[in-house]
Amino acid sequence: MSADPAIAEPAPRATRRKRAAPSVTGLKPVTVVHAEPASSEVAKALLDYIFSGQVAPGEKLPSERQLSESFGVGRSVVREGIKSLGLLGLVEFRHGGGTFLRDTNSELLPRVIEWGLMLGERRTSDLVEARQHIERVTAGLAASRRTDADLKRIKTALDAMGIAKTTEEFVAADVDFHLAVADASGNTVLANMLKNIAALLRVWIHRVMDAETSFTGSHGEHTPVYEAILAGDAETAAGSMAKHMDAASGRLMATLKSEE
Repeated sequence: MSADPAIAEPAPRATRRKRAAPSVTGLKPVTVVHAEPASSEVAKALLDYIFSGQVAPGEKLPSERQLSESFGVGRSVVREGIKSLGLLGLVEFRHGGGTFLRDTNSELLPRVIEWGLMLGERRTSDLVEARQHIERVTAGLAASRRTDADLKRIKTALDAMGIAKTTEEFVAADVDFHLAVADASGNTVLANMLKNIAALLRVWIHRVMDAETSFTGSHGEHTPVYEAILAGDAETAAGSMAKHMDAASGRLMATLKSEE
């Protein structure tokens, strides 16, 4: 018996297609170099995107989904890449609101470019470790070579830390203290190495101090460093700075870990 032509064959069920995220102007697929983590490649691509002027300070970055589609990588890779920029202090994360480019001062941006390869938790840890060694050596040298002008500058920064009322005031004095000690070392290479990451140090110290309930602990760690430099005791100065660096680095890594 032939089929009744009046009875139509049931239409095949339409396949539901996932709508692609809209493309983002200025972003291209990234080339993953296997020697580097894919997240680092994403972070570098985001740095290029940001510094090309596609995102203004204070503006929101494209969503993880948009970045994933544009870069041609998974969202977890994008998330890690964005977190690396957070470690550099370049972006901030707003709960439920997305990721925004910080309204940073003009000093930070060139330093972020300069340290653009220092991305990711492992490299951040390496940079923290390098700073620990530099600070210990410069403190010891400062005890042997400091001038009266150096002592005055170091003491001024220490006193400023003691009377600071805001995080901004404390951070400024904290960084001034370490740069003053570095200059007092008389070694321009070591001093310049520390100055080259000064802007990044400000970001890190600010983040740690925001999480602290008081500046007293950190201020107290600086006092024996100054006293040893004043006394011309290189061994004690280096040891006191090493203790401070251990404590400060521990606070930093704990703070970064809590933000994951």
